[in-house]
Amino acid sequence: MAARLAGTGLTLGYDKRTIARDLDVAVPDGSFTVIVGPNACGKSTLLRALARILKPAAGELVLDGRALASWPAKKLARTLGLLPQTSIAPDGISVADLVARGRYPHQGLLRQWSREDERIVAESMAATGVGELAERGVDELSGGQRQRVWIAMALAQQTPILLLDEPTTFLDIAHQIEVLDLCAALHEQGRTVVAVLHDLNHAARYATHLIAMRGGRIVAEGAPGEVVTAALVEEVFGLPCRVIDDPETGTPLVVPAARRNAVAEPES
Repeated sequence: MAARLAGTGLTLGYDKRTIARDLDVAVPDGSFTVIVGPNACGKSTLLRALARILKPAAGELVLDGRALASWPAKKLARTLGLLPQTSIAPDGISVADLVARGRYPHQGLLRQWSREDERIVAESMAATGVGELAERGVDELSGGQRQRVWIAMALAQQTPILLLDEPTTFLDIAHQIEVLDLCAALHEQGRTVVAVLHDLNHAARYATHLIAMRGGRIVAEGAPGEVVTAALVEEVFGLPCRVIDDPETGTPLVVPAARRNAVAEPES
């Protein structure tokens, strides 16, 4: 599958601390790509680079055959949307107003706010279950509610490529599944979705393309059924396990090995 968004020879880091070196990555067009790996392995750093939030120290990022760095900001914002890991809303802003900011890249001298924008904002809030919160202040909401509002703003941007950095953060298990189902629906509608997830079983269930990272390098990538093996999980996460078929979806399901070092009960 062709890649609209790709990077070659990437060296990524912060200040003088290098996180990844000589990294090659390609996001298959039309895929639901999920990046997994242990903490501090570089997965969020890679996503920030793909979103042009982080400038590579070396290497090149390309979108639609053009250097990512050369894209005008507003045109890029109409093509590539980002839900960062942490987001800060302006003081006192309402849910509806924050979600409406997702439409700003589509505004211009010849195109002002329209009924279509209103419709898209309303549909984005409905899709993420925050429609009834429209008039509430974002700073009044719980962590999970705020996360869904930020996702609604990203949806309202209506970009063909959507990058999500840990979109299930702060959400309980039911809302995690709702958000991932929504991501899957967006993918099925034709969007390319790239997400960083911590839960390997969620990644295996929803991804069409999986990228496994450790220590700033890509250890394996491909379809979850090919990538998620017991050997790979132990190599990447240091977790002995069995990998079985998920009884609901048939996708790989990681079952951690039973604890073997339990303290024996004293003899009576």
